[in-house]
Amino acid sequence: MPDLNEPDLHLSGVQSLEADRGTVQDFHYADTELRALDLADTQLVTGLISNLSVARVQFQAVNLHAVELEACDLGSARWADSKLTRVSFRNCKIMGAALDGLTLDDVLFEKCKLDYTAFTKFRATGSVVFSGCSLTEASFTECDLTDAVVRDCTLRDTEFNPGRYQRLDLRDNDLSNVRGAASLGRVLIDRAQQVELGQALTAELDVTYGDDLDTP
Repeated sequence: MPDLNEPDLHLSGVQSLEADRGTVQDFHYADTELRALDLADTQLVTGLISNLSVARVQFQAVNLHAVELEACDLGSARWADSKLTRVSFRNCKIMGAALDGLTLDDVLFEKCKLDYTAFTKFRATGSVVFSGCSLTEASFTECDLTDAVVRDCTLRDTEFNPGRYQRLDLRDNDLSNVRGAASLGRVLIDRAQQVELGQALTAELDVTYGDDLDTP
């Protein structure tokens, strides 16, 4: 995770995340409310973004390196074709968003609200952790979450479409209401979660139990 408390590091307050040369570095962007934030072909390097509230976010090729986002509301963000390295999201809201073609290397989502968000071609190349997050009705499509961790999260009607989920750590979650359970081959769970995952798969198959049939 980014270490923004290094003694020789000084973060300068900025009024905007836009830059003439496409790079904003060693920055602190805070306490801002915007109707829209549109960025393209931008590098955000070593910085803190805190208490940012935006109604509409449009990011295209916006790469983050050693950046921490704290208590931010990014609304229904549209974020595509970008790389995040050593990035943390803490107590953030990114709800109803479309995150498409993001590559993640050492990224943490902690206590974030990610409900109704569509993760598409979301690729973990390093450690990726969702901790204490709400992912209600979120969906993962064509994602590579190999070795990622989802811990103590709300997975109500969370949909896992075909993708790569080898060794995805799903321990300490209630899996009884996930959708697309058949896609979760080779994931890591506790033995007690076998029943929950079985319930999710049974609901998906829409089976009929013989003892529920009316007898003549």
